Amino acid sequence: MFDVDLFDTPVEVIEELHRKGRVVICYFSAGTYEPWRPDAWKFPQEVLGNPLQDWPDERWLDIRRLDILGPIMASRLDLAVSKGCDGVEPDNVDSYQNDTGFPLSYDDQLRYNRWIAEEAHKRGLSVGLKNDLDQIADLEPYFDWALNEECFYYNECDNLLIFINKGKAVFQVEYELDPSQFCPQANAMGFSSMKKRWELDAWRIACWEL
Repeated sequence: MFDVDLFDTPVEVIEELHRKGRVVICYFSAGTYEPWRPDAWKFPQEVLGNPLQDWPDERWLDIRRLDILGPIMASRLDLAVSKGCDGVEPDNVDSYQNDTGFPLSYDDQLRYNRWIAEEAHKRGLSVGLKNDLDQIADLEPYFDWALNEECFYYNECDNLLIFINKGKAVFQVEYELDPSQFCPQANAMGFSSMKKRWELDAWRIACWEL
């Protein structure tokens, strides 16, 4: 499986990956505004919240406003279909736990995440749950696989076993830990884990190859 950027990845790259028998997942941010995206003009000021702590160019979205965000995210899912993506990775789907500038609730997040998953499925796309571990029990039935960053570093990987126990894949990445510190446990838990650099370039150490 290759996880690539929805906007930046040319169709030709996706087609080449398919010729090599690869599954292609397309990334987009479902919970934040990214001013460099070609559809950034669609986001009105009223849905833009606080900047992200580590990514000051991005701003949190008011996920309660499905009347505004729904058509934008639906267009992104349509783009994924038109480019030949097999599935999607909606990112930043744990807004309610962050300082967004909006009074977002647990239920607001559930509603939004379930809507994203259902819209992806309507288009024949698989959809992965990115992080959002506190809602994993409520969201697992709606998502086809899970993608997690640094659960071994934060000692919270047991939460992801609900996906494994339902026969669903868990793709997992660590940035800080040495592979010897997490790969044996990841392999035993049935995770597809790897070490990556923060830059997310091509370099990796895959646990299943050790």
